[in-house]
Amino acid sequence: MPMLKSTMRRLRGIGKNQSGLRGPVVGMRLVFRAEVMPGRETDQRTFEVTRVLTSGRIELANLQGEHALTEFESFTG
Repeated sequence: MPMLKSTMRRLRGIGKNQSGLRGPVVGMRLVFRAEVMPGRETDQRTFEVTRVLTSGRIELANLQGEHALTEFESFTG
């Protein structure tokens, strides 16, 4: 029995990264998981995406370095 196209896409991961989330876009605000920045309130853990790298990592405004999506709370893209 042939598979549906949506099932094939899900199995191949088209349009989604390995964690099942859509990719971030410039200007999107992301919140670091509390475990990554313990003792900080949500507003202190929230940063704006300034650049999305081809590797899937991102750069944030007012924060140095590259970051992986696994460092952030779930979001919808």
